Amino acid sequence: MSKTAETEGALEIRGIEQVPDHERTARTRELFPTWVGANISVLLLTMGASLVVAYRLNFWQALVVAAAAPVVSYGLVGLIGIAGKRGGAPGMALSRAVFGQRGNLLPGSLIWIARWGWETINAVTGAYAVLTVLDIVFGVEANSVLDMVTLLAFVVATFAISGLGINAVQKCNKYATYLFGAFSVLVLGYLIVDTDWSAVFDRSAGSVAAMITGVGLIAAGGVSWIPSAPDFTRYLPRTASSKGIVGVTVGGAGIVVLPMVLMGMIMAVSTPDLASAADPVSFLGEILPTWIAVPYLLIALIGMLLINSMSMYSAGFTAQTLGFKIPRHWAVLVNAVISLFFGGVLMLVATSFMGSFIAFLSLLAVAFSAWVGVFGADMLRGREYDGEAMADTTRTSAYWYRGGLSPAAVVAWAVGLVAGLMFTTSDWLTGPLATNNFVGEYGLGWVATVVISGLLYAVLPKPALVVPAASSEQSERTAEPVTV
Repeated sequence: MSKTAETEGALEIRGIEQVPDHERTARTRELFPTWVGANISVLLLTMGASLVVAYRLNFWQALVVAAAAPVVSYGLVGLIGIAGKRGGAPGMALSRAVFGQRGNLLPGSLIWIARWGWETINAVTGAYAVLTVLDIVFGVEANSVLDMVTLLAFVVATFAISGLGINAVQKCNKYATYLFGAFSVLVLGYLIVDTDWSAVFDRSAGSVAAMITGVGLIAAGGVSWIPSAPDFTRYLPRTASSKGIVGVTVGGAGIVVLPMVLMGMIMAVSTPDLASAADPVSFLGEILPTWIAVPYLLIALIGMLLINSMSMYSAGFTAQTLGFKIPRHWAVLVNAVISLFFGGVLMLVATSFMGSFIAFLSLLAVAFSAWVGVFGADMLRGREYDGEAMADTTRTSAYWYRGGLSPAAVVAWAVGLVAGLMFTTSDWLTGPLATNNFVGEYGLGWVATVVISGLLYAVLPKPALVVPAASSEQSERTAEPVTV
């Protein structure tokens, strides 16, 4: 991002407050490496393998899934990102305008907790990458103590990057994009030469239902970024192109997701147990020669660091909106400690990483989608965001509504969330409507959540927006209720 008065130092000091217009000098194209970096994950390889092993898709079906998933999920990321340039604040701060100062605590708490899981998965994957490199290069076998040491090192490095702020995150993303692109071409070239392509193309086709479910599986990772989208667009000027924001977001994600999912699919044809491996990384040491596997794993490690750094960066804002009266970088530390604890549990106790991961993704998508439906429907109504009202958490705030919440937003969010879970199937939860209907059988619980919460919010009566007469920015307006 372009440097501003608040961010030109090593440590970003701006929190959830609205960014002044004179500091919003970023450029839309700078979002490209952000969303490239958000997808540099070997988990995409294992998900691509699952399309073959679990969903029984052929190459062409996997190609369609890998192309459609980032368009669907990161299309939504880009659309919600438009709110960032409108309001100049992080997503969960803007959410106060929709749910009310107290009402926002409900979706905010759930999203914050869901981030614990996402960051735990990423931290564990990064630790496994370190363990695999140690095994390949030095012959050091993993054990419980080494597991915890590598996990701790990964979480500390993540905190260091995300704690510094947006400049550090963006700069790391930029260089990682070049490195990842170069080594991915190398891996792809090796696969082209080494793969038995007749085995790849001779596979029979799977069902349409499996394809749609596969899109949901791959898209779930993108859905998790939707509430964070404004966090990375709030330094864009109000005049930034909305179409450009969406296009660059989808392009940055798609250029990574498509080839990595296809590479995972190709690898799984010759190594079917890839999709059910004990960890999501060590298989690379078996499939690829050492001279490719080691540098590629190191690049993947950097990618996982960046993904977790971006997530923790946003989680710090979420913690602040929940009432943590601490600077942003210390709010980030709270999530770092939590991910360290749950990461240790996952590495030492869980018997199936991928099983836990896929179950988590299905629930994660629903948890985020309920907020997306309400917030997105509100955006479509042309919402403008009042910085003073967002910062004012007392009864004097224009976003206090009724008792501190917007009944329409809270009810729509809750109903959408419950409905989505009822249509969802995972190893951890099977809803009563998960079978014998199109939505449940095609894995569209998260889509149902977006639609139901959005439509319900659109039709419910909205509370009046009362603009305080004392507000300096609103002095020329009346204090009469205005329906929004």
